[in-house]
Amino acid sequence: MAISKELLEILVCPLCKTKVELKPDGSGLKCAQCKRVYPIRDDIPVMLIDEAQIEDDQPQVSSGTAS
Repeated sequence: MAISKELLEILVCPLCKTKVELKPDGSGLKCAQCKRVYPIRDDIPVMLIDEAQIEDDQPQVSSGTAS
């Protein structure tokens, strides 16, 4: 079961109070302002600042060489 639309409408980042959005892969809720991603475990958003990870919007650049 996915997170309901009604719940997404009321959830905000506990740090900066900005609206969060569901990541495309459904793995977490991302704050548009501070870029923290709050995990979703067993269909429950874990809205704890200590559990969030900061995600950069920049694409990852590989430093290795292709074989």
